[in-house]
Amino acid sequence: MNTRHLLIALLLLSGCQATSSNMALQSDRQPNVILIVADDLGYGDLGSYGQQLILTPHLDRMAAEGLRFTDFYAGSPVCAPSRCTLMTGKHPGHAYVRDNWEAGGWNEGDAEGQQPLLPDTPTLGRAMQEAGYQTACIGKWGLGGPGSTGAPQNQGFDHFFGYLCQRQAHNFYPTHLWDDDQKLELEGNVWKNLTGPHYAHDLMSEDALKWTAERGEDPFFLLLTYTIPHLALQVPEDSMAPYIGEWEDPPYEGGKGYLPHPTPRAAYAGMVSRMDRDIGRLLAQLKEMGVDEDTLVIFTSDNGATYDIGGAHSEFFRSNGDLRGAKGSVYEGGLRVPMIARWPGNIAEGEVTDAVGAFWDLMPTLLEVAGSEPVSEELDGTSLLPVLRGEAVAHERTLYWEFPGYGSQQALRQGNWMLVRRQLSKKNKTTTELFDLANDLSQTTDIAAEHPELVEEMLLCMEAEHIPSAEFPLRGIDTPAK
Repeated sequence: MNTRHLLIALLLLSGCQATSSNMALQSDRQPNVILIVADDLGYGDLGSYGQQLILTPHLDRMAAEGLRFTDFYAGSPVCAPSRCTLMTGKHPGHAYVRDNWEAGGWNEGDAEGQQPLLPDTPTLGRAMQEAGYQTACIGKWGLGGPGSTGAPQNQGFDHFFGYLCQRQAHNFYPTHLWDDDQKLELEGNVWKNLTGPHYAHDLMSEDALKWTAERGEDPFFLLLTYTIPHLALQVPEDSMAPYIGEWEDPPYEGGKGYLPHPTPRAAYAGMVSRMDRDIGRLLAQLKEMGVDEDTLVIFTSDNGATYDIGGAHSEFFRSNGDLRGAKGSVYEGGLRVPMIARWPGNIAEGEVTDAVGAFWDLMPTLLEVAGSEPVSEELDGTSLLPVLRGEAVAHERTLYWEFPGYGSQQALRQGNWMLVRRQLSKKNKTTTELFDLANDLSQTTDIAAEHPELVEEMLLCMEAEHIPSAEFPLRGIDTPAK
């Protein structure tokens, strides 16, 4: 057995030991739902998606025991707007939050939070509550700070634990987290220190295990929004140990607000493996509770991997695989993400689908799983439950993104065609590119000039999908380009 295989075996022993099961009769009971969303995890960061250096045995086994999507997309190339599409079932041209917005600065004690969701927003959490579910969000929120209309307890969650503010989540050893509406001080953690006594990811994992274990007969919905592997690079030494000395790993000296790290590549790999380990623990607990076959577990990421800043080495790990671009870009590398679904007895094992899906599909999907009616006729998403069950579906879909940040951008996928518009905010510098994803997944060749009529048709579709936003105007479209 080589070193890599031995490490995988050891990691598997630290988490679940689930075995594959045959398709079983569906239960009349409403299934539990666990939706796990990683933070800045790229399309190529998992072994089941081609990763060669980082060990992810539990998520790989989850893929082997369930369904893996090849063509699934985040709601946006950055955190808050992506989460808004997930929570509301609306694509970025209709959603309320379309970019990151900050209530305060980057110093300890500054106001926390991002643009809050409006009161009475039809959210996934609220809809699951109304369907009879106990609900919890554990991890990073980013849709409203403490006491705001967007806080989780005001948007359909019985319990929240973690970071309300995504700026605070840039440090895995924060001075505090939020337990429901109470500020939980983490004694001994020092603002902007590389290490400390309380690793936030571990606290959130323990809270998820505890909350899940305490559920009774009523179905539960857990939204587990891990902050790994978002910067800063911070992880306990035991998770880095398998990677120390495995490759050249020059120190990162810090800068631009990011913490330095002596072994940044080992840290990144260790972070991903630690998250994988704790997902394994959660899957194992479901078996111990006897609810494994009554629980749909979905894993995905909020956007593509970051570009090489803050010590991240996305190119070294090929975190975005063969995809062009990274976080902040509406090229495939910023939007296409892993998506794995496991539900023993309801989802066939070891299947792979090229059905096209996006974050705004998750709300109608989970509502159908819960046996509930859609909360609004204005949802942009389509239920993916037929895909999960292996039924024949039409793969031809139109998906639209807009993102006011990074120069103002739009993207539209129509079948296998992808139209990308960038630098909308810069007069005379806007680019409009067309790609054939079936033959050019890496988006290396712009063929817009060869298909002018198709480009015009897709531009009209973009225009139809965009509703102007006073809070997040699309520069160059809603406001003049500079």
